[in-house]
Amino acid sequence: MPTVNGVVLGGGSRFGGEAIWGVMRWLEERGQGFAAGPHVVPHVPGAFLFDLNVGDARARPTREMGYMAANAAAAGPVAEGNVGAGTGATVGKVYRLERSMRGGIGSASVRLGDVVVGALVAVNAVGDVRDPETGTLIAGARQAPESKRLIDSARALAAGTALGRFAETGHTTIGVVATNVRLGKAEAAKLASLAMLGFARALSPPHTAFDGDALFALSAGDLAVDLTRLGLAAADAVARAIARGVRAATSLPNLPAARDL
Repeated sequence: MPTVNGVVLGGGSRFGGEAIWGVMRWLEERGQGFAAGPHVVPHVPGAFLFDLNVGDARARPTREMGYMAANAAAAGPVAEGNVGAGTGATVGKVYRLERSMRGGIGSASVRLGDVVVGALVAVNAVGDVRDPETGTLIAGARQAPESKRLIDSARALAAGTALGRFAETGHTTIGVVATNVRLGKAEAAKLASLAMLGFARALSPPHTAFDGDALFALSAGDLAVDLTRLGLAAADAVARAIARGVRAATSLPNLPAARDL
């Protein structure tokens, strides 16, 4: 496929894929998709984080939710924190969920003159979240289930802390970067690769063997700019979006948020 017609980020693990069908139906009704004779087939990839261990495991994205989300899509500020794909997100799980904190979904953008690159990231990582500007821990693993004092998960893992079978539950930080620069497939792939540097700036540690991270890159414009410069700006937007996501989160019983520290 030369293009995609939409991207879905959600929770519910593999069950969340149901939402894609609702988005596809909304696009089909509007004639958006790959022309196949008298039909159109929308191309809608998606990524879904594991959050079945937070709240009611039976509460999952549905086709109707996907349709409603597509219908409600609009320009302007994006809701952040524990909404959408960030509803059940958690971070700092090196000592299991009992000592973790709330993750969330965040958005940020960077301008290079007329060029804009924006990021939307749902943060659901094994590791902690750091302020990308100062390196200060914002949210992550706590010293004890009742504590609001953070440890350093990267240091704990380096010292030999083992997650063992905990890896089977899955942890995924997922997101999208989009720009008004014209990009081909190969350039979009490079943009996504460079934007992933933002994970390393805000997640500690990023990309562990227990994380299934994913990042889509979208081009929706005709402007031109150096690809490396664009990618570094995208990484900045991703790092800021990760920090914003956890800062906008709200607490649940036994799952504090960054604003509670």
